[in-house]
Amino acid sequence: MKELRGGLIGCGYFAVNQLHGWRDARGAAIVAICDRDPERLRIVGDQFGIERRYADAAEMLRTESLDFVDIATTVQTHRQLVELAASHRVPVICQKPFALSLSDARAMVAACEKAGVPLMVHENFRWQSPIQAVKRIIEAGDIGTPFFGRISFRSGYDVFSGQPYLATGKRFIIEDLGIHILDIARFLLGDVETLTARTRRVNPHIAGEDVATMLLQHEDGAASVVDCSYATRLPVEPFPETLVEIDGDEGTIRLGQGYRLQVHGRGGTVTRDVSPPLLPWASRPWHNIQESVALIEQHWSDCLRDGREPETSGADNLKTFALVEAAYKSAADGNTVRLRELLG
Repeated sequence: MKELRGGLIGCGYFAVNQLHGWRDARGAAIVAICDRDPERLRIVGDQFGIERRYADAAEMLRTESLDFVDIATTVQTHRQLVELAASHRVPVICQKPFALSLSDARAMVAACEKAGVPLMVHENFRWQSPIQAVKRIIEAGDIGTPFFGRISFRSGYDVFSGQPYLATGKRFIIEDLGIHILDIARFLLGDVETLTARTRRVNPHIAGEDVATMLLQHEDGAASVVDCSYATRLPVEPFPETLVEIDGDEGTIRLGQGYRLQVHGRGGTVTRDVSPPLLPWASRPWHNIQESVALIEQHWSDCLRDGREPETSGADNLKTFALVEAAYKSAADGNTVRLRELLG
């Protein structure tokens, strides 16, 4: 079958991982790149052997015949670029956070729906193979019906050295990291009715919050605690692992540090290693995230070919984005937020 031709907009810090993933993808390739910084454009283009290079996204979309565009820029440009791609009827995969506001996110979804083009958010954490393993166990019914979950990301890792802009925003951990962990909670336990959140800034040298604790009531009756921290100093640094606890009425799942998965259920107790593979271009400890990038890009490619809606479509991601907005609202006023009131 004809290989899908993609264009990448944004050649910054994380885009290199995305380009490695696209190079491995079956049936798709990035044939053009765009960035306003000529030096980044040169470095990335040379590294991946991409000759078609643009400083302007509109010019790239006018000039190239593309089957999709991958937007890997910062959130401030997402709405403009998604709507630009939609105006050219080019399918879009967009980096998270999806938008600056829920109203912007709705407008982006509407623009793509009106143009009749698929839209997916690069919400990759649920694609980590250990998280996928937990999901399969829940779906198999090995622990019965889940009634409680805890999805936890606690670390003292210095994320600011590689991404210094993260220290300057008034919103930090929920918007940058918590959005992933909240999406995992939705993925494992279903959509959410209510959310209560508390936040704190421990690091005095940053502008936003670096600790967040959130209580979610899910529509199917389960409750979960989602907790995130970049201020937690542990004897063994777990970054960038997400730890998971799920209690069901017939058993439990524990995804612990070191990718150790223990299931106690109908078939007894089983413990196994669910470490993600170390891809040839990946490096520890980032390899779980890097693998998930490759997996979500393959999913996007397969969905485009098959005419299927992506799992993390723009419409679906509105529900994850609403959790982020609900968390900040709850933390600000101290109240519990009903998600239906945000989503309408």
